[in-house]
Amino acid sequence: MSDFFDCPNCGAEVPIKAKSCPDCGSDEKTGWSEDTMYDGLDLPALEESDTQEKASMLQSKILYYIVVILTIVAFILFYTL
Repeated sequence: MSDFFDCPNCGAEVPIKAKSCPDCGSDEKTGWSEDTMYDGLDLPALEESDTQEKASMLQSKILYYIVVILTIVAFILFYTL
């Protein structure tokens, strides 16, 4: 028989005799019951489209900065040669 069980809140291994999870701190009164402390916060779920949007925005900014730097270098080379 295993001396550990998985924490229902974070999935970490918790010793059988532990009073709380060593990783997330949840215990029988907070995280191991159905009423966790984060249930009432109404946090928005992070959807895949949000992460794709952010990645696309970052790529656009990087492309913009590359174009600006290349334009400045082109002007400097044009006027110095």
